Amino acid sequence: MASSSPQSAQNSLLKLENQLCFPFYAVSRLLTKAYQPLLHALDLTYPQYLVFLLLWEHGQLTVKELGERLLLDSGTLTPLLKRMEQKHWLSRRRDPRDERSVIIELLPAGRALEAQAGQIPVQMLDKMQMTPAEIAALRLTLNHLLTQLA
Repeated sequence: MASSSPQSAQNSLLKLENQLCFPFYAVSRLLTKAYQPLLHALDLTYPQYLVFLLLWEHGQLTVKELGERLLLDSGTLTPLLKRMEQKHWLSRRRDPRDERSVIIELLPAGRALEAQAGQIPVQMLDKMQMTPAEIAALRLTLNHLLTQLA
């Protein structure tokens, strides 16, 4: 039987049940896992879905803008975008006004996925068994925390 030292037993800050990081970690993993079968039906990964959410909203964005919005660096984003380009979902082109900038734009096949993905948020809301108001309040809190940590 393992025994704990009196010092660590007294430090409630080091108890797993008192950590904020663990529920975030566990919920993140489980939430991503819940998305997987829904996205698999569309041949999408979760990061690809996030890119599509922004492109469906804006039509086109630069790699830099995508990275800023998704909190991803270009080293992570570039291979992801290349795979999406190979599937003819989007195009990548240099901005003629600034050769350093790459513009990402939806192609018809990528735009068509929007209609197919339309039920994913509804299905996820059902899985989470939370009201839209509860989701909105949670999102507000999480976005505040994200702003503080970013």
